[in-house]
Amino acid sequence: MIASLIEGQLAEAKDQLKTLSEMRQQPYVLDDAMIARIFKVYTEQSEFTWVFEAQLAKWLQEEHLPPFQEIKIKRLQGQVEQWKQWLKIILELAEVLKHGTIEKALAKDDLELGIEALLKMDL
Repeated sequence: MIASLIEGQLAEAKDQLKTLSEMRQQPYVLDDAMIARIFKVYTEQSEFTWVFEAQLAKWLQEEHLPPFQEIKIKRLQGQVEQWKQWLKIILELAEVLKHGTIEKALAKDDLELGIEALLKMDL
């Protein structure tokens, strides 16, 4: 069950990271509520990874652990570490994207938006 949870969370984080990376070019498709939700969900996940780490470490300390189980536990530990790194990157990316949401774009005047558009163009 824990393996399924870790693998599921890892796959979901990978998908979210891919989606947010694509949004860097168009952050205005996100709104403030979506950014707030990203911060909430991925901060909570980040704060909860210790539970998986503790359980996996406890299992590794068991006596007479079959080698195949030890290998699987160590693989899961690696996946938890990867998950933690992706969560960190997701939160860092959300921090960048929060400055370009649709609400932030709508709060700017036309001149400011025009200048930003020109600065982004490859001339």
